Amino acid sequence: MNSLEPRRGSRLSRSQRERRGYQLVMVGGGAGVVAVVGFVLAIFGVVGFGLPLIAVVVAVICAILFRRLASPSG
Repeated sequence: MNSLEPRRGSRLSRSQRERRGYQLVMVGGGAGVVAVVGFVLAIFGVVGFGLPLIAVVVAVICAILFRRLASPSG
């Protein structure tokens, strides 16, 4: 135990966490919409499955990051 003081600069302020959470929700939600619409269009043969798969990956990453950000343990 070198120091009991918290590290400076390692934590985000409340407004920064709110802004980051908002951005994650907006990007993840947009990626989710792109994934759903893309999969429907891919089923009908309009587009390929590549873009919807990438959108699903982005949406999942945003959801994981948001859960980590919003968890009470930090």
